[in-house]
This record gives sequence, structure tokens and C-alpha cells, in this order.
Amino acid sequence: MKEDFTIQRIGKCSFNSPLDSGIFVSEGEGVLIDATISGIQKGQSHPYFFEKAGPREKIFFNSKASRPALVTCGGICPGLNDVIRAIVMVLWHRYGVKEIFGLRFGYEGLISAFKHEPIVLTPELVEDIHKDGGTILGTSRGHQDPASMVDFLVKRNINILFTIGGDGTQRGALAIRREIQKRGLAISVVGIPKTIDNDILFTERTFGFETAVAMSQVPINGAHMEAKGVKNGIGIVKLMGRESGFIAVYATLASSDVNLVLIPEMSFSLKKVCAYLEERIHKKMHAVIVVAEGAGQEYVHQEGTDASGNKKLGDIGSFLKTKIKEHFRKRAIPISVKYIDPSYTIRSAPATPDDSVLCFQLSENAVHAAMSGRTGMVVGIWNGHFVHIPTQMCIKGRKQVDTFSLLWQSVLDNTGQPRELF
Repeated sequence: MKEDFTIQRIGKCSFNSPLDSGIFVSEGEGVLIDATISGIQKGQSHPYFFEKAGPREKIFFNSKASRPALVTCGGICPGLNDVIRAIVMVLWHRYGVKEIFGLRFGYEGLISAFKHEPIVLTPELVEDIHKDGGTILGTSRGHQDPASMVDFLVKRNINILFTIGGDGTQRGALAIRREIQKRGLAISVVGIPKTIDNDILFTERTFGFETAVAMSQVPINGAHMEAKGVKNGIGIVKLMGRESGFIAVYATLASSDVNLVLIPEMSFSLKKVCAYLEERIHKKMHAVIVVAEGAGQEYVHQEGTDASGNKKLGDIGSFLKTKIKEHFRKRAIPISVKYIDPSYTIRSAPATPDDSVLCFQLSENAVHAAMSGRTGMVVGIWNGHFVHIPTQMCIKGRKQVDTFSLLWQSVLDNTGQPRELF
């Protein structure tokens, strides 16, 4: 592994932190990338590590001169309002920052031509927003010109930008950071990775993921009851997961009522899927299928891309329903198939308690990082610790389910499905 895990700084920290807890993270403290014995041995005398997150004793920004702004981008996700609230509360009450701005409708909010006026964020305004899903700032998808966005920051005297979003958002944040660096400006850009699919590299869990897993249990249970309620019933539940099947995997393990899981990381043939279902129906007279939205896209029609450049996915759930019914009709086996797609219900929900805790901890560590002059980074979790991750590291690919891992073996053990379906 030849990677650079160094976190950029915009200048020397010359102000004493206003935090009164006396609990600070020492400069140079880190968290090992690979904490196994074999991993440490591979690293020899200089193992790779992430910089540990947390408050620093010396900070770069004078609290009275700080003008931070927040932006939420991409699809909505449980926990966005929790993150907004936490950033405001920590900046206001812990660092004494009294001018905080919420930028409207994603990166459009940094383009003057859209005329989206920023919202002034105060503790009173954000006090109860975590109880609602969505984002009070609004969101949007799509690329905007980095130079124009930096012009906006300069014009508004904004010197800290928190970017809350997935890999597309953080690519935009990196472009903003590079434009800032080119101009020699003292503006910090710190990201909080938001992806309900849990597919950001080098972070163990992103906010919204646990809520998605928890809320998937109701539709899976419903599919199970529908399947068991008739002879030869089959329930299909489509869950989110464009390129990574973590929601489908963890929802299946949490439920233990699922008999077949299909994810983007695994190829499958319709012939083998239907043969397995036929065997299952013969033995148990019912079956439950969980399919990630990005699975089996080679079988369905796709039309172009969205504003973020993502492929518009075909509906694999409806396709499976049709093909399964055709297979059993040809075999003269009567079945009843029910299809449930709870995606928008899940992503628009408020965060679960544990997700809310994660949102707060990610946010407070993002504030600590920004106030200490760090930039070009996102906050994540690694080996149980909050860490600073260079933005370029987390956007170079997607985290995916390893179908040769113990996690996937747990799925096979739980469902009883064959290892090979292709």
C-alpha cells in the first residue's frame, strides 16, 4: 500500500481552544489502518494510520472571526437534520461562533445565479429539527463550477465550509478545496460522509445506514407474512444499494426470515434463482427474497444518468416478479408473488437513536477538525475510533460487500441459499 494519509492544514494554530473540558487529542495521535498482527508486520516499522479525530488544544480560527457554512447535497437520508443541528450547537455553544450559515439546495446554494439566499442558523432554529426526516436546507444533485463556488465563499466572507453528502458531494468538495488552494485562501473544507448505502471507502459506517436496516424490518416482515399466508407464496422486497449491498445484507441478518439475497456484487442467473426458489417452495411452500436496487442490472433496461452522473437503474424488483411468475406458470406450479419497495419511506425517515448519536459524534469531530485549520478531509470511523480521512482517499472508489468474506458467509448461513447462483 502506497497511500498518503496526511491531512492538509491551512496554517499554524495560534489560538488557545475555548473548550473547557481539558480533554484534547495530541497532535500526531493516530489509528492503525490494519490493526491485525499480520497487518502490523506488513507495515514493518512504519505502519499506516489515520490521524485521530477530536478537539485540539490549539486552533487556527479565532472564534469571533469565524463564518462557517453548511451544505447538504444528493439524495435525502436519515440524519441530515441531526448533523445540521449538531454542527450548529457545537460551533455556537462550545466555540462561541455566532455567525453560521445554511446554504440552500446543495451546491446550487454556492452559485449566485440561482439566487438561493443562505439561512442564518441559530440554536433556536435548529433545536428540534432532528425529529424530522429530510434536510431543512434542501438539497440538489449535479456539478457546479468550483471557481464560482469559491467566489461565493469569498464574497460572503465564509472561511469554513462543511460539506454533507456522498462521494459526489465530496468530489465537489475536493474541487472547491483545490480552487481555494490555488488562490492561497485560508478557507477550510471539511466533509461529513452521507450515504445510506454505507459505501464510502475507509469508513466503517455512515449515518443513515443503521436507520435503513432498522426500517427494512417492517417490509421484510410484511413480505414474510404475505408469503406464509398463502400456499406457495413468494415475497420480494427491494432495498437501496446502487453498487453496494450492505443494506440488503444487514437487513437480512437482522431479520432471519429471508431465504434469498441478491446484491450488486454478486452475479446471478435467472435459471438458478428460479431453480432454487422452486426447491424452496417444494419444501417450505413459501419464500422471501431481498434484492438490492443495483443487483441484476444486466437484465433490465436503463435510461441515461441523473444530474450527479449516476446511471438510472432499471427496476430489478418488478423484473424478478415477472420472471418468477413466468417460470412457475410454465412449470404449472401455482404461486402468489407480492412485491414491496419501501425505498422512499426509508430514506425520508428520521434517524434512529443510535444513528442520531453517530450523527452528533461525526459532526462535533468535523467542527473540531475545521476549527483547528484542517481541510481537504472527511470525518469517519475506523477500528472503533473517529478519524480524519483525506478526501481524495474516500472518493477513489466504493466500499462493497466482499462475497468471499465472513460477512457474506453469515448471509449464506442465515438464508440457506447456494453460494453460486450463476
